[in-house]
Amino acid sequence: MARSIPKGRVTTYGRLAIAAGGGAMASQSITNILGKAYDNGIKDIPFHRIVYADGRVWINDEYRTQRLKLYKSEKIELDEKNRIKDFEDKVFEFK
Repeated sequence: MARSIPKGRVTTYGRLAIAAGGGAMASQSITNILGKAYDNGIKDIPFHRIVYADGRVWINDEYRTQRLKLYKSEKIELDEKNRIKDFEDKVFEFK
Protein backbone atom coordinates (compact mmCIF):
# COMPACT_ATOMS: atom_id res chain seq x y z
CA MET A 1 0.00 0.00 0.00
CA ALA A 2 2.74 2.48 0.88
CA ARG A 3 4.24 1.98 -2.56
CA SER A 4 0.99 3.25 -4.14
CA ILE A 5 1.27 6.77 -2.66
CA PRO A 6 1.77 8.97 -5.73
CA LYS A 7 4.69 11.36 -6.14
CA GLY A 8 3.91 14.79 -4.78
CA ARG A 9 1.41 13.40 -2.27
CA VAL A 10 1.66 12.10 1.29
CA THR A 11 -0.43 10.02 3.64
CA THR A 12 -0.39 9.62 7.38
CA TYR A 13 0.70 6.64 9.42
CA GLY A 14 -2.90 6.27 10.61
CA ARG A 15 -4.43 6.37 7.12
CA LEU A 16 -1.93 3.78 5.94
CA ALA A 17 -2.64 1.51 8.90
CA ILE A 18 -6.41 1.67 8.35
CA ALA A 19 -6.04 1.10 4.59
CA ALA A 20 -3.99 -2.01 5.36
CA GLY A 21 -6.79 -3.36 7.53
CA GLY A 22 -5.59 -2.33 10.97
CA GLY A 23 -6.95 0.12 13.46
CA ALA A 24 -5.65 3.57 14.24
CA MET A 25 -3.33 2.16 16.93
CA ALA A 26 -1.62 0.05 14.27
CA SER A 27 -0.13 3.29 12.97
CA GLN A 28 2.51 2.98 15.68
CA SER A 29 3.77 -0.19 13.97
CA ILE A 30 3.94 1.10 10.38
CA THR A 31 7.59 2.14 10.47
CA ASN A 32 8.62 -1.19 12.00
CA ILE A 33 6.58 -3.19 9.49
CA LEU A 34 7.88 -1.25 6.49
CA GLY A 35 11.42 -1.39 7.87
CA LYS A 36 11.22 -5.19 7.94
CA ALA A 37 9.89 -5.22 4.37
CA TYR A 38 12.82 -3.01 3.32
CA ASP A 39 15.29 -5.31 5.08
CA ASN A 40 13.73 -8.24 3.20
CA GLY A 41 14.35 -6.71 -0.21
CA ILE A 42 11.52 -4.27 -0.90
CA LYS A 43 13.66 -1.20 -1.54
CA ASP A 44 11.17 1.13 -3.25
CA ILE A 45 9.13 2.11 -0.19
CA PRO A 46 8.54 5.88 -0.22
CA PHE A 47 9.10 6.45 3.50
CA HIS A 48 9.23 10.22 2.94
CA ARG A 49 5.57 10.19 1.83
CA ILE A 50 4.34 8.84 5.17
CA VAL A 51 3.90 11.64 7.70
CA TYR A 52 2.38 12.39 11.08
CA ALA A 53 -1.32 13.30 11.36
CA ASP A 54 -0.50 16.99 11.81
CA GLY A 55 1.57 17.13 8.61
CA ARG A 56 4.95 16.93 10.31
CA VAL A 57 7.60 14.90 8.57
CA TRP A 58 10.15 12.69 10.28
CA ILE A 59 13.66 13.86 9.51
CA ASN A 60 16.80 12.85 11.34
CA ASP A 61 20.40 13.84 10.72
CA GLU A 62 21.19 10.67 8.76
CA TYR A 63 18.41 11.13 6.21
CA ARG A 64 17.91 14.93 6.26
CA THR A 65 19.70 15.76 3.00
CA GLN A 66 18.18 12.84 1.10
CA ARG A 67 14.63 13.53 2.28
CA LEU A 68 14.80 17.26 1.64
CA LYS A 69 15.91 16.51 -1.93
CA LEU A 70 12.98 14.11 -2.38
CA TYR A 71 10.47 16.65 -1.06
CA LYS A 72 11.89 19.34 -3.31
CA SER A 73 11.80 17.09 -6.39
CA GLU A 74 8.15 16.24 -5.65
CA LYS A 75 7.24 19.88 -4.99
CA ILE A 76 6.37 19.23 -1.36
CA GLU A 77 7.25 22.30 0.66
CA LEU A 78 7.99 22.27 4.39
CA ASP A 79 7.64 25.10 6.85
CA GLU A 80 10.14 25.98 9.58
CA LYS A 81 8.62 23.30 11.88
CA ASN A 82 9.03 20.53 9.29
CA ARG A 83 5.32 20.52 8.52
CA ILE A 84 4.02 20.21 5.00
CA LYS A 85 2.67 23.44 3.59
CA ASP A 86 -0.80 22.92 2.06
CA PHE A 87 -0.95 19.61 3.93
CA GLU A 88 -4.67 19.03 3.29
CA ASP A 89 -4.10 19.43 -0.46
CA LYS A 90 -1.22 16.95 -0.43
CA VAL A 91 -2.90 14.15 1.55
CA PHE A 92 -3.54 10.98 -0.41
CA GLU A 93 -6.62 9.00 0.65
CA PHE A 94 -6.70 5.28 -0.06
CA LYS A 95 -9.87 4.01 -1.71
